[in-house]
Amino acid sequence: MVQIKLPDGSLKEYPEGVRPREIAEGIGRRLAEAAVAAVADGTIVDLDRPLENGREQPIELRLLTSKDREALDVLRHSTAHIMARAIMRLFPGAKLAFGPTTATGFYYDVVLAGRPLSEDDFPAIEAEMAVILKAAEPFERFSLPVDEARQFVDELGQSFKVEHINDELYKYGILSFYRQGEFVDLCRGPHIPHAGKVGAFKLMSIAGAYWKGRTDGPVLQRVYGTAYFDKKELDAFLAQVEEAKKRDHRRLGKDLNLFTISQLVGSGLILWMPKGAVVRGVLENFLKDELMKRGYQPVYTPHIGKVELYKTSGHYPYYKDSQFPVLRLLDDAAMTLLVGLEKDELDEPTQKALLAKAGIPESMPQSKAGQEGQLAPAFTDSFFALDKASKIKYVEQLGVSEEYLLKPMNCPHHIQIFAAQPRSYRDLPVRLAEFGTVYRYEQSGELSGLTRVRGFTQDDAHLFCTVDQVRDEFRATMELTQYVLGSLGLTDYKLRLSKHDPEDPKYAGAAGDTWRRAEDDIRSVLDEMKLPYEEAAGEAAFYGPKADFIIRDCIGRQWQLGTVQLDYVLPERFGLEYTGPDNQPHRPVMIHRAPFGSMERFMGILIEHFAGAFPLWLAPEQVRVLPISDKVADYAKRVLADLQAAGLRTSIDLRPEKIGAKIRDAQLEKIPVMLVVGAKEAEQETVSYRDRIDGDRGAMPLAQAIAQLKAESEARTIRQTAPPAAIPVATEDTTEKHAY
Repeated sequence: MVQIKLPDGSLKEYPEGVRPREIAEGIGRRLAEAAVAAVADGTIVDLDRPLENGREQPIELRLLTSKDREALDVLRHSTAHIMARAIMRLFPGAKLAFGPTTATGFYYDVVLAGRPLSEDDFPAIEAEMAVILKAAEPFERFSLPVDEARQFVDELGQSFKVEHINDELYKYGILSFYRQGEFVDLCRGPHIPHAGKVGAFKLMSIAGAYWKGRTDGPVLQRVYGTAYFDKKELDAFLAQVEEAKKRDHRRLGKDLNLFTISQLVGSGLILWMPKGAVVRGVLENFLKDELMKRGYQPVYTPHIGKVELYKTSGHYPYYKDSQFPVLRLLDDAAMTLLVGLEKDELDEPTQKALLAKAGIPESMPQSKAGQEGQLAPAFTDSFFALDKASKIKYVEQLGVSEEYLLKPMNCPHHIQIFAAQPRSYRDLPVRLAEFGTVYRYEQSGELSGLTRVRGFTQDDAHLFCTVDQVRDEFRATMELTQYVLGSLGLTDYKLRLSKHDPEDPKYAGAAGDTWRRAEDDIRSVLDEMKLPYEEAAGEAAFYGPKADFIIRDCIGRQWQLGTVQLDYVLPERFGLEYTGPDNQPHRPVMIHRAPFGSMERFMGILIEHFAGAFPLWLAPEQVRVLPISDKVADYAKRVLADLQAAGLRTSIDLRPEKIGAKIRDAQLEKIPVMLVVGAKEAEQETVSYRDRIDGDRGAMPLAQAIAQLKAESEARTIRQTAPPAAIPVATEDTTEKHAY
């Protein structure tokens, strides 16, 4: 017998191998009909999955219905299978790769024989999917030993599945499959009971993708779709998608001249145009002013650093796959030798002398294929027996004196600033702040406007404090982040305590007690501040747990923005010390914090949140003066000068256009305020105040208008037109689930 613990705390005994479906039927017919999957000891399983190993400790079981968020993931993964089945029916010989869920739907990577897929094929695929849904055939799970599984998918002609088994899945010993009618797919599940549970679906788009993300691998087609239990939810999501398209920061950035990306400069490298630079500068100055009030000290650090720095911190191995290539600097003697070889200017004795000076051996060391930094192709043992090209390669590889990286993070640099002078407990906390640019070599297919780039600036700060100061300092950084987000109207957020996962190799070497202590510190602060939060294992930084702010924008999408991280690990790795009141060395604790996160990503999200219509205090152009005719141009210029003298970002429209056209253009450019001046205004020294949201506020003295503008700007007032109704299910998170 096995013991099952239900959500109400009750314990019941069932025969070994009882299935969640049977438990649901025992509770009630309605629950059995509504159930789509179950959670057993934290793992989502099929309703027909036997429950075992509940003798020594009860299995905690929760049945999932369409009301549960986890059930939507199961539904979508099942719909990915249904889509793949429809594609296989319509295009025999299609090869399948991966088909996971995403936060807003699912995708499947496919390759067709002889032709590519296009969105023109979507109606036919959707029609075939509808046929499959109507048949409501069950998803049936079965397992095979690895060797049999490999042979099975090979006979199905699914070469990507064969390769995946050979590369990674062989270690599991037994692999699971799911059958639905004639369609069988290698998959660990879980799935809904049958296809009829899918209430509504829609194919969304097609994109290119590399097999396993490797740029040297086959190119696949990624077919995106989404699915819901109810058509009303799908309709709401599609309405949100349309609204998101209107707010797309890439389009608005171009229309409003905020930023550009030049292929001559490089993909993922942002060029801020004057208007975008103004918005970014206002944000930076706002935070810098606040940091000075809170005891932070500004610092600047270089864009590169020695590889050894990042090896010590752990960033180099952790970010190795997404870093720009190492910059290898040749020794001076090696460079002289290289230039001489290229120009054929060096005799053998000179070459021999330069080799010795550069520390390059004359005899070729043995090398093995596949080693990083190897000499390839293999040469003869003697340098002097090599041809010119091989000699050059030899020197380039063995003459390196130093290796540098474009910095992936600012924290190792700030650590060196802290370590540059003796520190006493009386000096702590030390709070170092920098808008520091860092670099990641994201794959070209993953780049997206401002939200996924290769160079981005973090509003970074690192606090060095004593153990006794940790909780107060952590709370202060949380309050700072709340203040910053609140000043921008981003008050709809939830908090996540991101913890480590002892099973994840990225946390290898981290002491369990240290992690638990850091997590307890954060938990204590959040509880003390009475902030609701959820906990998530495996979401921590590799050096410490963190509190993440998950922001919901005005159309319901969720984004992880501000973060505060607690770090007992890096001070240990770098051997940081301060002298305590006992005159003995002690280890400080670090807090990493970034209210904005990445300035580029934050700006992209902000553009979409406000649909490009920034509030007055942030707008690149706050006021535009609109003279009705040339006759009042002199007065309009005087109004412009007074506005500029008051510190307002202002322009004037002197074009020979009718006033209606000038107002329309200013509205399209999303200018917050227009001051219209005609003969009457010039005579009375007034302006006609026109607000982007409120419309015409009437005539008023210029001084009054300036006072209103300054008061709204200095108060950082957030006013925006009513956003569309938000739906709660959308999220920015792109974690893939339910895939081998």
